Amino acid sequence: MKRSNLTLVAGICCGAMLGLGGYTFMEAEGLAYLSNDPEACANCHVMRDHLASWQKSAHHTVATCNDCHTPHAPIPKLVAKAINGWNHSVRFTLQDYPEHIRITARNARNLEHNCIECHRPLVDGVFPASADAHSGRNASDLHCVHCHAGVGHGP
Repeated sequence: MKRSNLTLVAGICCGAMLGLGGYTFMEAEGLAYLSNDPEACANCHVMRDHLASWQKSAHHTVATCNDCHTPHAPIPKLVAKAINGWNHSVRFTLQDYPEHIRITARNARNLEHNCIECHRPLVDGVFPASADAHSGRNASDLHCVHCHAGVGHGP
């Protein structure tokens, strides 16, 4: 194959991928995900129950989805949103997401970090470096949502 033909084929493939990505981004209202609006998180129907439960939670007046689920520093926040946006768009496009979605390990670490940072005055004595005074277990074995699962998302 001639070099010019190979360049043409590569250009067509790149154009098709950019076009499909752009269409998916527009169809999924991708710009909304850059906002702090919790309604944007419910664009996908599997998130509607999560939005409704958050609206009934103790946190709905003080924290949005991003406050709990993404890092607070700008660059890590954008990276997390980009990774999540990519994963969500692939799942949405291929329609292969479970009806009962589960938090990923990376996002669970973000959530845990944000719980502790926001509630630092309350948890400083609960999570010392060596062991947890609350249960005698290693602090790395504990996660806020083990005992406080319904706090961010109410009944």
